[in-house]
Amino acid sequence: MNKQTFVATKIAGVFTVVAASVGNVYAALPLGAATAFTQIQTDGLELIDLAWPLAIALTSAVIVLGLFKKFAKKAAS
Repeated sequence: MNKQTFVATKIAGVFTVVAASVGNVYAALPLGAATAFTQIQTDGLELIDLAWPLAIALTSAVIVLGLFKKFAKKAAS
């Protein structure tokens, strides 16, 4: 067995162990914790939905001010 095959085999083995462990850890999560994580995710998504209008307004304002500055500079010269 050459070195490259040996390393690839070890990486595949580690990946398999990690994937199996993640499945087992999630399965052992208590119902209360799962509910709490779901609520946190829902609250986070609601906050993101509230932030989008502000982000769009700020981005639009920066673009408009940049264009105003550009055209004001052209008009002054």
